[in-house]
Amino acid sequence: MNRLLRYVLFALLVGFVGALTARAEDPMSKDPAPPKTGFRAEVLGQLNFAEKRITDLAEAVPAEKYSWRPEDGVRSVGEVYVHIAGSNYFFGTFLGVKPPMKMDPDMEKKVTDKAEIVKLIKPSFDHFRSIVLHMSDKDLDKTTKMFGMESTYRNVLVTAIGHMHEHLGQSIAYARMNGVVPPWTAEQQAAEKKEMDKMQKKAD
Repeated sequence: MNRLLRYVLFALLVGFVGALTARAEDPMSKDPAPPKTGFRAEVLGQLNFAEKRITDLAEAVPAEKYSWRPEDGVRSVGEVYVHIAGSNYFFGTFLGVKPPMKMDPDMEKKVTDKAEIVKLIKPSFDHFRSIVLHMSDKDLDKTTKMFGMESTYRNVLVTAIGHMHEHLGQSIAYARMNGVVPPWTAEQQAAEKKEMDKMQKKAD
């Protein structure tokens, strides 16, 4: 993925101010029903999974931790989330869909407020989801240029999903290093404790 990340840097990030308004003008905004089976259904399932966890984690990390980075020259917590959002638009360009707003290579540095960053995430996932929904299964075999190399639409989807999961993992590590338990883990731990307490009461 190192080569991927080098190229992604050139396209990031999207000019997100007014993103929700731009979304309303996006021709991809009226979506067909999602497929129930097949490759696109699986891609959408992975997309939904990554979006939920990335969003939950972005909301759980305190605002004062958004500027934290493990060392100089590495993305901060906030920059990672902006990078994810911008990449969701960027990968769509390989599938022939332009972002509904102007690109800004410096957006990772410009958008630093937690509330503003969190607002960027959902529209970017909605945009990529719309692209997948508007594709047909036959479109998966179409060819395009991705990072200067010939690729199928199918491979673009695989690469995009891999990128989402890569930075989800990075975000989990960042959160843990700052004492933040991922919300889904906290919920599971709470449920297990509740069950153990019930069992203990019965034993007493």
